[in-house]
Amino acid sequence: MATASYTERRTQLTTYFDRTAVDAWARLTSDAPVSKIRATVRAGRDAMRANLLSWLPEDLSGRRVLDAGCGTGALSIEAARRGAEVVAIDVSPTLIGLARERLGAVPGGGRIDFRVGDMLDPWLGRFDHVVAMDSLIHYNGPDIARALAELGLRTDRSIVFTVAPRTALLTLMHAAGKLFPKADRAPAIVPITEAGLRRRIAREPVLGGFAVGRTKRVNSGFYLSNAIELSRMTPPPAMGGGSR
Repeated sequence: MATASYTERRTQLTTYFDRTAVDAWARLTSDAPVSKIRATVRAGRDAMRANLLSWLPEDLSGRRVLDAGCGTGALSIEAARRGAEVVAIDVSPTLIGLARERLGAVPGGGRIDFRVGDMLDPWLGRFDHVVAMDSLIHYNGPDIARALAELGLRTDRSIVFTVAPRTALLTLMHAAGKLFPKADRAPAIVPITEAGLRRRIAREPVLGGFAVGRTKRVNSGFYLSNAIELSRMTPPPAMGGGSR
């Protein structure tokens, strides 16, 4: 079950990405010209997306993938090209609308179902793989661990996700962001330590069947993110409800 702090932050993200930043986000996720600073972010996101996709099987035929926080759908499209049945969900109706506009024909047997909503919604059903690229970076450590546990209840193979690593620069930027007028602030990225997150994961009973696998940090100018893989070691618990 989502915590009050998770729900509050999710509401802030919906407002930010659906109203405040939608134009900038649309340019960043396209091939339109952007500033040098945003170009480093675009390059970093491209590198991180490629890394997360490399942790999934090359052939995803017959597998169900959740793109949790899909944005404009670039990762979803690549997964579908590999044959996956993708459920791509985001809190922003505007970004989902943009993703649908950009979606062309998907070769092969894959398909994408774009939805507006919460990535933790149990009615989304079970998945073989869950990908959460830069969709958990705005939450604190306890909420990230709980979100992973909720996703783990419905994941049969792996969860690959990113967090914001706690570095001196990110910590400074996090503190400086609080100086801006409240109306002008983007939802803060919350830097966390990998060691601390590992301890929280170990304390979640649901995640006892998962092992922390590969990790990789991508640092590209103003983009800094740390990828982590959770791989299931034991068969998932039997559960009713939801789709498959």
